[in-house]
Amino acid sequence: MGHRLSKIYTKTGDDGSTGLADGSRADKDSLRISAIGDVDELNSLLGLLAAHDIEQEIKTVLLDIQNILFDLGGELAIPDSEMVTDSRVEYLEETIDEYNASLPPLKEFILPGGSIPAATCHTARAVCRRAERQLVSLSREISINKTSLRFLNRLSDLLFVFARTLARSEGGEEIYWQSERLDGNNSN
Repeated sequence: MGHRLSKIYTKTGDDGSTGLADGSRADKDSLRISAIGDVDELNSLLGLLAAHDIEQEIKTVLLDIQNILFDLGGELAIPDSEMVTDSRVEYLEETIDEYNASLPPLKEFILPGGSIPAATCHTARAVCRRAERQLVSLSREISINKTSLRFLNRLSDLLFVFARTLARSEGGEEIYWQSERLDGNNSN
């Protein structure tokens, strides 16, 4: 592979536009660029999560997902391209099933938190949902790969399962929603 970035600044975006991979330009606040930005933010959060002291298997899955998210960003930057495939959605589903099997059934809503890695994972899950919403909005303007929407939907599910797993790691606990917490019925 040759050098992709020989110069970091080009000044071509000073007018509020940015270049797409096919050479066309888009406004920096367009739905397409917003979707690319949300996917990039999600990818960055997954990198932050992987930097925590968490089990290596989860780090490996996160790295796989980061590569797929990079493909998704590329897919959005190259009009009419499709890089996210059904097999990548299936990978997420299999991973969800594997990790969810060891978790107790949900009886209450879970609040984001429980540990620094779990809270980071919940933040990534929320950003994933935003990226998914942005992709839905974009799909009203242009044709997008429907598999990418399914991928983001499944990814938010996986991040929820990972957050539950991380909150419980090393003897930690999940934090449950308590509807009557401020009604004086709970002293905590």
